[in-house]
Formats: sequence, structure tokens, C-alpha cells
Amino acid sequence: MKNIIFEYHDIAKSERLEAFAKEKLENLFKRYDFVIRADVFFKSENTSSDETGKKCGIRLSAPGPRLFAESSHENFNDAISETVNELLRQLEKRNDKMKTF
Repeated sequence: MKNIIFEYHDIAKSERLEAFAKEKLENLFKRYDFVIRADVFFKSENTSSDETGKKCGIRLSAPGPRLFAESSHENFNDAISETVNELLRQLEKRNDKMKTF
């Protein structure tokens, strides 16, 4: 199991959110074993839109510059999913670069 650290800003700690995030990150860790750690940030913001406000940011520790993505949705599950998908795109690029050396 890789190291996953959770931080909460303006919301209560949630076992359910952590379990969902871990499940999504496990797929990423299995695919890219060079990722050694994930810092996951949950934040609730007041926004004028009903479709945003639940923000998830994830920073990954891997060789090279740190990878970071975040998104804001009406619920945290959607924000986690979109953030992990964006990190997968970044990891694809990083992996391709690593193969060329």
C-alpha cells in the first residue's frame, strides 16, 4: 500500500470519502509503480454555482516534478474522479518521457 495523506479544509473528516479516493488511487498506483505518495486535499467552498464547491486536489510524489491536479464539482466523488483522471493523463505523459531516456 502506498502512502496516502488526507487533509480537510472546512469539512469534516470522512471515512467514505477516503475509501473512495483510495479505491481510485489504487488503480493509478498499480499502473504506475514509480508513484510513491499521494496527498489528497478536500475543501468546501461557497460558489455561486450549484455544480461546484466540493473541491478535491491531489498531489503525487514521483520522479521529477510533483504532479498536481484539482477539480470542483457538486459532490466530492465527481471531484475525486475527475482529479484522478487528470493525473492519469499527466502520468501518461511522464511515462512516455521516461521511456525515451
